[in-house]
Amino acid sequence: MLNEMKSRSAGNKRILILCTGNSCRSQMAEGFMKSFDSELEVYSAGTNPSKQVHPKAIQVMNEVGIDLSKNFPKMIDQFLNNSFDYVITVCDNAKETCPVFIGKVRKQLHIGFEDPADATGTEEEILSEFRRIRDEIKNDFYKFYKENLRS
Repeated sequence: MLNEMKSRSAGNKRILILCTGNSCRSQMAEGFMKSFDSELEVYSAGTNPSKQVHPKAIQVMNEVGIDLSKNFPKMIDQFLNNSFDYVITVCDNAKETCPVFIGKVRKQLHIGFEDPADATGTEEEILSEFRRIRDEIKNDFYKFYKENLRS
């Protein structure tokens, strides 16, 4: 399915995806955006980065053919001197304070998702929540890509 999503290129658009820990949602969004168009420059970061990408985020993204195993959480500060076409926050407004990017950016957007790392229950229930959020991220970011980036 990802191959059929790859179509006309968006060129060298630069996108930064932000959340708090940069361990789940922003990493998954980065992976999907890169899979939609290899010419996009996509980065993700957080205001309080975790030590590693969440293992379940890596697992559920592997299920759809996207490898996050070499990714690592990054601090938002390392991108402040860069300019971006889009900065997109993915935090859940109801539970978290979304980071604010004070660098050079053409458009700031919010596409919010619940944090799958907060899921509780059995192993299968937790994985199910990661898959649900993964699929929401894929759908919402593909819609963003189609509406804003694809020529």
